[in-house]
Amino acid sequence: MTFELQYNDTKSNARAGLITTDHGVIETPIFMPVGTQGTVKGVHMTELKEDTKAQIILGNTYHLYLRPGIQILEQAGGLHKFNTWDRPILTDSGGFQVFSLSDNRKLHEEGAEFRSHLDGSKHMFTPEKVMDIERSIGADIIMAFDECCPGDADYDYAKQSLGLTERWLDRCFARFNNTEPKYGYRQSLFPIVQGCVYTDLRQRAAENVANKDADGNAIGGLAVGEPTDKMYEMIEVVNEILPKDKPRYLMGVGTPINLLEGIERGIDMFDCIM
Repeated sequence: MTFELQYNDTKSNARAGLITTDHGVIETPIFMPVGTQGTVKGVHMTELKEDTKAQIILGNTYHLYLRPGIQILEQAGGLHKFNTWDRPILTDSGGFQVFSLSDNRKLHEEGAEFRSHLDGSKHMFTPEKVMDIERSIGADIIMAFDECCPGDADYDYAKQSLGLTERWLDRCFARFNNTEPKYGYRQSLFPIVQGCVYTDLRQRAAENVANKDADGNAIGGLAVGEPTDKMYEMIEVVNEILPKDKPRYLMGVGTPINLLEGIERGIDMFDCIM
């Protein structure tokens, strides 16, 4: 994956660029329709392409793992073949579900143990397993496995959570670098900046992520209960550190006003589950 920065606004940090993947080019800034289980609900693939002009869609690792399941996706030749979408796809890692399904999961150093919301069956997501799952799903851009810290967490919890996310990130990159794509095209792994609403934690996380020299970077753990002005403040803190020559993805944030505020602060990619 490559990123070509084409324009910079002279009055803000807004910019425009091109992300090139093996499934096509994405013009940024871009909003990604969310296809949680492989399809954008209520919208046919033809409508996505011709009417909404979608250039990339998002799939959810947690939900695709449970249904239709990895074996079926591999038999189909990956998610692109399964859902007939021949343009770029991004998959999140299931980290948000670790946050949102907190009543059904337990966190360990090894990973996240959880029960399926479908049938109550027990599963374990480790950084290594998530990388294997995302290889099988076959998205062009895949996300590292992290813990999404609640927006109202106290400092001690946020610091502990960030430490876990950073250790998991190292394991994600180790697994990613020791495996190959399964379907003949390249995949890019994006690390995720966490740190809740604490400036020093966000700075530490952004510096760690920037040092990974990944194809792109993501900002997570926002719009999860913190005040809106804090969200914008954290975006500015992080974007001062993240490389300007790599795309920046703000995860789970995508209301119209959020899009405008995020673009002004230098965000390139958005999604939102409303």
